[in-house]
Amino acid sequence: MGPRKAMVLAAGAGTRLRPLTYEMPKPMVPVVNRPVIHHVLDNLLKHGVEEVMVNLHAHPEQVRGYCGDGSRWSLGLRYSLEPKLMGTAGAVKRAEKFFRGGPFFVMSGDGLSDIDLTAMHAFHRRRGAVATMAVKRVDARFDYGVTLMDGAQRIKGFLEKPSWGDVFSNKVNTGIYLFEPEVLRLMPSGRPYDFGRELWPKLLKLRKPIYAYETDAYWCDVGNLSEYRRCQIDCLDRKALIHIPGAEVRRGVWIQEGAVIDHEARLSAPVVVGKGVRVAAGAVVGPYSVVGDRAQIGAGARLERCILFENVTVGSGVRLTNCIIGPNGNVKENISVFEAAVLNIRQ
Repeated sequence: MGPRKAMVLAAGAGTRLRPLTYEMPKPMVPVVNRPVIHHVLDNLLKHGVEEVMVNLHAHPEQVRGYCGDGSRWSLGLRYSLEPKLMGTAGAVKRAEKFFRGGPFFVMSGDGLSDIDLTAMHAFHRRRGAVATMAVKRVDARFDYGVTLMDGAQRIKGFLEKPSWGDVFSNKVNTGIYLFEPEVLRLMPSGRPYDFGRELWPKLLKLRKPIYAYETDAYWCDVGNLSEYRRCQIDCLDRKALIHIPGAEVRRGVWIQEGAVIDHEARLSAPVVVGKGVRVAAGAVVGPYSVVGDRAQIGAGARLERCILFENVTVGSGVRLTNCIIGPNGNVKENISVFEAAVLNIRQ
């Protein structure tokens, strides 16, 4: 039987995703019309987790309002509100009583992955680990901490944000962890404390049995605008085994209930159309576009590689390429916007 409890870290400010996160916490940013945290909870449920603690700081009411008590996932959700950010490990220490009694996962609320947590737990048990870190081989090595292992995958060192001269591993820390409760005793109380900079080095120094579980599963840190776009494209290409909402009416075209597509409009795969969307005659949506719930796409509009949040209005004749439009955005008629423009305009 695997771990029944997990912590989802959802308190970060998401500064690298601005302007999207000025009015929305990073875990609530949508990927294929579901907040990132929705996909995280989906995967926890899939692997037998029953109770989840979620820490909150920025825009806490949005996470609570969407996730509620967890019943939509058949999970029990609890919340830990942090008036002052406590750091990744400090957040777990603050909820220490919740985790007593057995091993538990720690997941980032803004990291999308289809990692096999059951296999990770089996690895953890075979090694007799007190702490296991999921690592992944990546080409872009400098935005993440590098993890150094021996032949048995026991962790022997870390490099946070290394330079070219430092790099001799391309296995990076995904921020997905599995801990035994005894680790909680090694964390200080009442102050901010960080996994990467403080706890993991401390476990290494104490010669605790800590291991790296190397995964080939999909993983993307939805931490900046370029990674956010890449994550959407990867999900549409089915590189990530996550649920895409709606009926797949033909290969690569998902449409949710209540959407009305004019017979003279065209959806170009891959594309996702949300609930209650209206697409007028002559409009072309896609490829690689995600249209949020209740969006209105005007006659003759063209969207390619775009992400539209909910309640967006795109006027007639508008042409958008590689754009992100925030919630309630309104793009006026007969204009064109290209190349990674980010709009977050309220009516």
